[in-house]
Amino acid sequence: MTGLKSMTGRRRWGSIALGIAVAVALALGVVVGVHPRAAADALGAAGFSPVAQPAAPDVAPVPVVHVTPATDLNPTAPITVTVTDGTARAVHVTGPDGTVVAGTLASDGHTWTSTGALAYAAAYAVGVDTLDRDQTPGHTDATVRTVAPRTLAYPSFVPAPNSVPTVGVGQPLVVRFDHPVSDRAAAERALTVTTTPVQTGGWYWLSDTEVHYRPQQYWRPGTAITLKADVFGVDLGDGTYGSTDRTLSLTVHDAWVAKADGATEQMQIFDDGALVKTMKISLGAPGYPSHVGPHVISDKQPSIVMDSCTYGVCQGQPGYYKEKVDLDLRISDDGEFVHSAPWSVGQQGNENVSHGCVNLAPADAQWFFDHFGVGDVVEITDSGGPVLPVYDTYGDWELSWADWEAGSAL
Repeated sequence: MTGLKSMTGRRRWGSIALGIAVAVALALGVVVGVHPRAAADALGAAGFSPVAQPAAPDVAPVPVVHVTPATDLNPTAPITVTVTDGTARAVHVTGPDGTVVAGTLASDGHTWTSTGALAYAAAYAVGVDTLDRDQTPGHTDATVRTVAPRTLAYPSFVPAPNSVPTVGVGQPLVVRFDHPVSDRAAAERALTVTTTPVQTGGWYWLSDTEVHYRPQQYWRPGTAITLKADVFGVDLGDGTYGSTDRTLSLTVHDAWVAKADGATEQMQIFDDGALVKTMKISLGAPGYPSHVGPHVISDKQPSIVMDSCTYGVCQGQPGYYKEKVDLDLRISDDGEFVHSAPWSVGQQGNENVSHGCVNLAPADAQWFFDHFGVGDVVEITDSGGPVLPVYDTYGDWELSWADWEAGSAL
């Protein structure tokens, strides 16, 4: 027993000695060729507590940048940049010509949205400066491409902006596209008309390239009209997109309406509903009767050369004429005007002898020219002629309101 105790004591003191040696070696930075398990056992046997080693630091994930959409972006929609597992310090977007696209970075640094204008068929370089969770900087590059239309359709207005100071109560609003529109509903949704005071109105498509707007009744005098064609970015069908947005502003003047009666060969002039003048007239002869129905003045000229060959009666044929005519107000594309006709003064008030026009004596023609203009109305009755076609410049008022509404794509 004594020998066993002695052996145990020697082992204990040996472990203590080894532990002390290891501890001293570690303290002095000396590399000791001792098995780690033996060293640990020795330190433990010697009463030393092992020193806890620091854990490996967590590595912050790399920020993930999403740029949407990457292709076929409609130029009316924004470029959107989102950052997860980090934040954006700054976002830089430039167009193909180096133009910088403005945008707004959210206060939390996770979302950036463009506010600047974009173009069709363009590639935009997107650069995103990021910070991870440990504030380590990084950078991501991307590219965004906008939709490339097959064709661009330009919307022209009639009357053209700033072409006339005011218009009459019969003036329709006309939008003409220089390329066919197959999706009329999309185009019509992009066209808005606002009026003060508010009046019921609607669109009517004459063709794939032309659409008209009119109120249910003539415009009220003094009406302020704003037409907007917000067609940029609008898919008009078959790869055709609107080329640009446009705005037209008009004001309606007094309600000038002339009522020309082919049975009496008289024309009564009304200003805001009050009869102010009566004139003798001559309408179209039986072989060339004037169209019946409301006509709207589309143009006025001090003088023009009228040539019957423009509607098929050329030199050498019966009824041919070519002569200078004064004080002309066009009321249809079919060659109908209100104008001065000194050669027919004797028939005016008695007989219809014109080629479809409203003939007036020179003095009456001057008065009419001075008071009537674009958008004013000439209503012709009892001429013996057909109804003015809706497609003939401004035959818009020939249709009932129900028929007009049926011409809308919506």
